[in-house]
This record gives sequence, structure tokens and C-alpha cells, in this order.
Amino acid sequence: MNQKAIFQLSYGLYVAASKAGAKMNGCIINTVTQITSNPLQVAMTVNKQNLTCDLIRESGIVSVSILSEKAPFSLFQHFGFQSGRDTDKFVGVPFGLTKQELPYLKENTTAYLDCKVVNMIDVGTHIMFIAEVVDADVLSNDAPMTYAYYHANVKPKPQNDANAPKKGWRCKICGYVYEGEELPADFVCPLCKHGPEDFEKIE
Repeated sequence: MNQKAIFQLSYGLYVAASKAGAKMNGCIINTVTQITSNPLQVAMTVNKQNLTCDLIRESGIVSVSILSEKAPFSLFQHFGFQSGRDTDKFVGVPFGLTKQELPYLKENTTAYLDCKVVNMIDVGTHIMFIAEVVDADVLSNDAPMTYAYYHANVKPKPQNDANAPKKGWRCKICGYVYEGEELPADFVCPLCKHGPEDFEKIE
């Protein structure tokens, strides 16, 4: 295990992946945090409506690909903004296998973690998985993707459309606009399946 991989964690964006039987899937997540060092454990949250969440709960194992600043927007569209029920998003995407035979992205990543779930906590729209890192490796010297870098350099800028909503709430992940005055506390983005914590008010 290359423990330097854990230093690649930041306030960034990741692809979490799991499989159960013949089903394999991955999704974009934005929370992976080291919580203990001995044993080496991380916490991550995954939206309940995503098939990946179901696979992690069923199998008890998960890999995390730490995305780099070189990751193109098309990667986020592929993993994060399609239906969460798609059955195999790794088709056509270069990937390797961890020791637990989970997929991880071989390109546009700085490192990967191979994890075994030790606890699951229901936090509303998401499940928080507490997982022990059983293997890890550094794949490149590229800088890890942060939320700030994603918004400034990767995510397409909104067009100045005269018909664009002047008020409401915009998903910071995929750009979906909810046109209500108040965003419901249990609202889930219909495109990327993220909850209200990932929405910003349109000023």
C-alpha cells in the first residue's frame, strides 16, 4: 500500500465504484475524508438513489478514484450526470482492478483507494460509509481536482440567456435549475441525484 495516496484527498471530486455479482457501477461523489490513521479509515457519502450506493451496501467494498485537474467535463457528465440506475459506467472507460477486483480509473486520476466498509450511517438523502483502506496507490503527480478548480476551469460557464431563470436554485454539480422560491429540504436533483446541500440560490 502506498499511503501517500491518502495525501491526495482534498475538498475535491472523486469516482466511487463498487460491484455485486455481475453488476458494476461508479458515480461522482464529493466527500471523502480520512478519519483515523491506525487503522487507516475514511468516511464518504453516496446518494441513496444511485445504483453505486446499492452495490456498496450489498458488497461492503468500494474503490475511490481521486480525480485530477486534467479530468475533462465529459468524465463528470459520464459518471455524475446520467441516470443513477445505469448498470455499468465503466464500459468504454480505461480502468484497472484493485486487490478486491473493483474498478478504478486509470486516467485523469492522481490516486485510488481500495476500501472495505466497516459501518454505514443513514444521513437522509445519502448513506455515509465508514471504510478501512486495504490498499492504495498513487497514479500520477497531477494536482487533485478541487471543487474550486472544477467550477473555475472545468464546468462550462452558464450562457447569458434572456430566457434563463432569474430566481430559483441551481445545482452546483450539474447546473439543473429548480424554479421555486424555496428549495424543499428533501429535494434531490433529477439529473445528478445530489441533495439540497449542493444547490445555490440564483441571485
